[in-house]
This record gives sequence, structure tokens and C-alpha cells, in this order.
Amino acid sequence: MATGREWLAGTRPRTLPAAVVPVIIGSGVAAGYGKFSAWRAALALVVALALQVGVNYANDYSDGIRGSDERRVGPARLVASGLARPRHVLAAALACFGCACAAGLVLAAVTSWWLLGVGAAAVAAAWFYTGGSHPYGYRGFGEVAVFAFFGVAAVAGTAYVQMGYLTWLDLAAAVPAGLLSCALLVINNLRDIGSDAEAGKRTLAVILGDARSRALYLACLLAPFAFGCAIAVARPAALLTLAALPLALPPARSVRSGAAGPRLIRALGQTGQVQLAFGTALTIGLTIRP
Repeated sequence: MATGREWLAGTRPRTLPAAVVPVIIGSGVAAGYGKFSAWRAALALVVALALQVGVNYANDYSDGIRGSDERRVGPARLVASGLARPRHVLAAALACFGCACAAGLVLAAVTSWWLLGVGAAAVAAAWFYTGGSHPYGYRGFGEVAVFAFFGVAAVAGTAYVQMGYLTWLDLAAAVPAGLLSCALLVINNLRDIGSDAEAGKRTLAVILGDARSRALYLACLLAPFAFGCAIAVARPAALLTLAALPLALPPARSVRSGAAGPRLIRALGQTGQVQLAFGTALTIGLTIRP
């Protein structure tokens, strides 16, 4: 029987900024237009967090029953390590997806019913990342889905449910959010290249190889700062994002120096810190109109 701490570890806390940051950025866009709604932002956050935790539990379940996580480098997984029964982890994943659907249903009811289609696509993407007979995460498309759902959909969707319409600004702000979410996935898969290749998991990192995966990580980590400067043309205070740049230097140096295996676990946590700091700064910058 897994302990509460082990179930909490199963949520993969280092990845949760990928859910929080797009929502606060989208809320920053809405606030900049004078349309901020606290309760709608809160529901959007519930949707994002529930999806993130749900996909983490679903990934734990699917990889565990396949045996893909038996020789992993990172933290132990609930199913693969025998800490929890597969059906219990599956139930936890489904409960999270149910929570996301309930919160999303409320937002769709007060905004637009077409959002249900976006929500259904997000849940399907969360499950089929490693679930089903042909998981797309095993074919190098994980980063594409992360950019789409934890970048574009999350930022633009959060802004939309508060404003009732889309603008170029929430779409522009979605790009750095999506790139930083991709950085989290890239460094996670970079750490597991060896074990994933042995298990037949052809993640993008496995396909690209070590050197090119490191270059991709650095691009995903640093390019958002260029986008922050570009957004400053319309929202000058977006230059506050540069204050987060020093936080990006330690993980960037670690990856450039060839850090591997367990040494990348720390870099993963640092990447999450960069994402939170950048997202907070961009949110403030979007809120302040010139």
C-alpha cells in the first residue's frame, strides 16, 4: 500500500508548473484587458492541474503495466516499483480526468459549448500519450501535444473563458508558455534516453539522440525570453521576464556540460522554477497596460 507521500510523489510535482503557468499567463492577458474573473481563472486552474496530475498517473499506469519503467533512471513509479496496484493508479488517473471534465463543463456552460470539444481532445491526448495500443508519446509526438495543450489551449483557453473572445496577445503569450512546458518534457526524456530506448519507447529524445536533444532543450528554455521581449512591444512591462533569465543559467550549464542520468533530476526541478518565475513575470507584464 503506497503512503500519502508516495502518492504525492506520483503526481510528479516538478512537472506541475506546466499546468499552473499557462493559466496565470492567460489570466494576465484577461486582466490587461480589464476582463479578469477570479472564479473562472480558478476553475481553469483546476482543469489544468487535474489534467496534469491525471496524465502523470495515467503515464505511471500505462508504462507500469507494459514494463517500460522497470529500469528507469528517475524517481520510482507507483506501478513499476510495486508501491500501488495498477487498478488503483488507473482509478486515480480517471478521477483526475473526471475532476477536469467537471470544472470544464461549468466553464463551457457559462462561456461556450464548443469548449467541450477542446476538453475532450485534451483528455484524449492525456490518455493516449502512453495509453492504448499505439501511444503517440512512444513515437516522438509528446512535445507537440504538450505545446498544443499546455501552451496554446491552456493560455488562450484561460483568457477566452474570462474575456469571451481571443486576441493576438493571448496567442503570442501561449508560445513561451508552450516552449517552457516542452523544456520540462525534453529534459525528462533526455534523462531517460537509455532506458527508454531499451524499452522500445521512441520519445523525441530517443529519435534525436543525446546531442540534438540537448540543443532542443536549450532552445525551449531560452527562446521564451526572446518572445517576452517581442511581447514588450505591446506590453513594455513584459521585459520583467528577463529577471528570470539568471535562473535559467544553472540548468542550461548543466545540460551543456553533458550532465546525465540522476544529475538531470535537479535540472528538471530548476527548469520548473524558471517556468514559474518567467510565467509570474510575464503575467505581471501582461496585466500592466502602457
